[in-house]
Amino acid sequence: MPAGGSLIFTSVAEAFFTYMKVAFIAGLILTSPFVLYQIWAFVAPGLYQKEKRYVVPFVLSGSFFFALGIFFGYFIAIPIGFKFLLGYATDFIKPMPSMNEYLSFSIKFLLAFGLVFEFPVVLVFLARIGVVNAKMLARQRKYAILLIFIFAAVMTPPDLISQVLMALPLMGLYELSIFFSKLFGKKDKPIPSTT
Repeated sequence: MPAGGSLIFTSVAEAFFTYMKVAFIAGLILTSPFVLYQIWAFVAPGLYQKEKRYVVPFVLSGSFFFALGIFFGYFIAIPIGFKFLLGYATDFIKPMPSMNEYLSFSIKFLLAFGLVFEFPVVLVFLARIGVVNAKMLARQRKYAILLIFIFAAVMTPPDLISQVLMALPLMGLYELSIFFSKLFGKKDKPIPSTT
């Protein structure tokens, strides 16, 4: 919010329910390790030992990249995006977002960035099981950049600044995915010689 800016509420119970939503989201975040452990305890008995070996690195890296996306969205994208969007205010048009609109917008924005930052984890997983490889990802770079900008346009508010703020990190994450796919991707087995 700009200096001196404030939020409003337009219905009698809006402020109360907004605080309840914030408390619910905070509760989900704080209890997520326990919830993830319970999901793991349910799924683990059905996995082979080899499959269990892959779960922990992917869960840890997935959590790290999700948190990285949230932090990027909160500290970089939202301030720049809000400044741009609220810049349309004039002497006759005053921005007066309600608490509910502000919370909903922020949550969607942060969730989008958190999910988008899972990109390297998904691509490395696909490389690990042999669906893609680093050479293929490098060859398809120009198509990936086009799809990244289309995806960013769909996921962000309808302004160029937000789209670019999502697309640029995604392009960096794509390059990081190529590097990690080279390191951790499925290795081709050498063809045995017949001589």
